[in-house]
Parts: sequence; C-alpha cells; structure tokens
Amino acid sequence: MTNSSVVTLAEGATAPGFNLPRDGGGSVSLKDFAGRKLVLFFYPRADTPGCTREAIDFTRLKSEFAASGTEVVGISADTVKAQESFRNKHQLSVPLVSDPAHQMLEAYGAWGEKSMYGRTFMGIIRTTVLVDSSGKVARVWRHVKVDGHAEAVLEAARAL
Repeated sequence: MTNSSVVTLAEGATAPGFNLPRDGGGSVSLKDFAGRKLVLFFYPRADTPGCTREAIDFTRLKSEFAASGTEVVGISADTVKAQESFRNKHQLSVPLVSDPAHQMLEAYGAWGEKSMYGRTFMGIIRTTVLVDSSGKVARVWRHVKVDGHAEAVLEAARAL
C-alpha cells in the first residue's frame, strides 16, 4: 500500500459503515448509534502507556459524553481477547472494537505510514472521529496527543 492510497476522511462526509466484534462478545455497528453522536477513538495498541491513558480518560468522561447525547467507542487492531484483557485490567467502560483486518481503520484514515527510530512501517495513527447525530463526520483529530484530548473531544461533542 502506498501512502497516496491512504484514505483521508473529510469533515462533512458520511461516516463509513462498520460492523465489528467487540469486547464481551457481540458486535458494534455504525447503525447501533443512529440518531446519536458518536466518538470513535482509534488507538495503536491495547495496554500500552499512551493508549491506556487515552482509554482511561474517555472512560472517566463517559457519563459527561452520555449527558451530551454522545456514545464513545475505542478501536484498534488488537484481538477481542486482548481488548477484554485491556478492559478488565483498567476497568474500562467504553466498548472496545477489534479490527484485525484494518477495514474500519483504513476507511476512517487511521491506518497509514508511520516512522519510529528511522524505520517506516504501516500502522495505526492515533486518530479520533466525531460523528454527528445524522451520521456525518463532524470533526477529525489526527496524530492525537493524549493529554487533554478526551476533554477537547467532549467540548466539541457538546458544541454539536
């Protein structure tokens, strides 16, 4: 996959549909959230320091998101089993979705070229997408810095 084929999700576009397995069994699809606002936070790896802080922040603010009519879902390429271990270890209360085939990650522009220690590779780019209650992409945050991010997303959700 070349860098030019990476999807860039535009604000105002219709959110791409998805139906993927989640922690605790069952699946999550975009249709489950019809008529509600939805935060999708894409994280590189369950139980790594930044991803853990981000998931804990979204869990901590879950009731405030709910009060603004907004649901929150975390997505990574980890297996359902890894997502469940992550959830249990850190008492996470937001659904964690597993996308090992990268279909949703690619559709939302969260899969792309990364570099670390001078090496270039394909991986998950920490991205958050806010979908409005009509199913349109309201806001996209790319290359997210974790500190204060969940609070910024909450403010954007409240403003919708």
